[in-house]
Amino acid sequence: MTPEPRSGEQRKHDILERLTEDVDAWVATADAAGMPHLVPLSFLWDGAALTFATAGDSPAGRNLRDSGRARVALGHTRDVVLIDGAVEVLAAARVPDDLADAFAAKLWDARAAGNRWTFFRVTPDRILAWREENELPGRVMMRDGSWVV
Repeated sequence: MTPEPRSGEQRKHDILERLTEDVDAWVATADAAGMPHLVPLSFLWDGAALTFATAGDSPAGRNLRDSGRARVALGHTRDVVLIDGAVEVLAAARVPDDLADAFAAKLWDARAAGNRWTFFRVTPDRILAWREENELPGRVMMRDGSWVV
C-alpha cells in the first residue's frame, strides 16, 4: 500500500534533514562532449550550498570546473532528492578556514592532501523530492534558487 503523499512542508523538512545528516551523495557531471560521469562524493551542507572535495584533475573535478553545473542525488529510489546547481571552484589554498574546518570536522581534512584536492561548492537552484508516484505532482521544491514551499 502506498502511503499518503507528504505535505510540501514535510518534504522540505525531510530534505533539510537529509542534507544535514547524510555524508555521501551521487554527483553527476558531463564533459564538453556531453559524456556523463557519475561519482559518489562526501559533502558538507552549510545551509546554502553543498561542499565537495575531490582531485581537481579527476573527471569529476574537471567536469565540475569546466561546466559549472552539477546534479546531485541523495537518498534511494523510494526517497529521492535531486539537486541541480551552479558550481563554485575553490582551490585548496583559497578555501576559507571556517569552511575547511567544518568539512574536516564532519568528513575528513582534504587540506592534508595538499594542493591536489579542490573544493567545489554546489549552490542549489532547483531541488526535486519524491517517494512514490503520488508525490510526483509536487516534486519541485526549489525553483530558481527559492523554495516554493
